[in-house]
Amino acid sequence: MSAESHRAAAPDRPVACAVITVSDTRTEADDHSGESIKRALREGGHTVDFYRIVPDDGEAIRAVLLHLAGQVEVVITTGGTGIGRRDTTVEVAERLIQKALPGFGELFRMKSYDQIGAAAMLSRATAGLYGAEDEPAGTLLFCCPGSQAAAELAVGELILPDLRHLAHEVVRKPAQPPGRVEFPVE
Repeated sequence: MSAESHRAAAPDRPVACAVITVSDTRTEADDHSGESIKRALREGGHTVDFYRIVPDDGEAIRAVLLHLAGQVEVVITTGGTGIGRRDTTVEVAERLIQKALPGFGELFRMKSYDQIGAAAMLSRATAGLYGAEDEPAGTLLFCCPGSQAAAELAVGELILPDLRHLAHEVVRKPAQPPGRVEFPVE
C-alpha cells in the first residue's frame, strides 16, 4: 500500500481537539497563538472541544493533560517549550508520553531554522501519544512554542496536513496476523 493510499484510508471526519496555552501572562484577549491554532483547526474541518490558558506550572499542566486524556483525540499546547526557568511543558509531556513522535520536533526545528536561523535550536517542541495513568496511550499530544509564528508553522505545515491520518492510526485495528508459521529446524 502506498503512503498516499494509506493516508487516504483515514476517514474524512472531524478530529476532536483541545488547545492549551501555557503562560503566566497571557489572557484570552491577547492569546494570539491559541487563537491561531483554534482558527486553523476549525478551518481544517476539526472541532475544538476544549480551550484553556494554564500557568507555567508543572502540576497545572499535568492536571489539565490528564483531564483531557481519552476525552479528545488531539491536544495541542502552545508555550513553555523554550529553555527559560519557567518552561516546563516539555518535562511534563515527556513524563506522560508513552509513545514518542520524535519526527515532529525534528521537522519543526528544521522548518523553523528556515525562518529564524540558529535560534530554532531553542525550541524543544515535542509530540507523542499519552494516556491517563494506568491507561493505554490513546491521545495525541503536540507541544508547540508560544510565539504565534511558531504555532502557525507547527499547526499549518506539520499537524493539519496529516491530522486525520494521525488520529486514524491511533484507533486503527492492526491487520490480523496470519496463522502460525513454523520454521524448519536443521
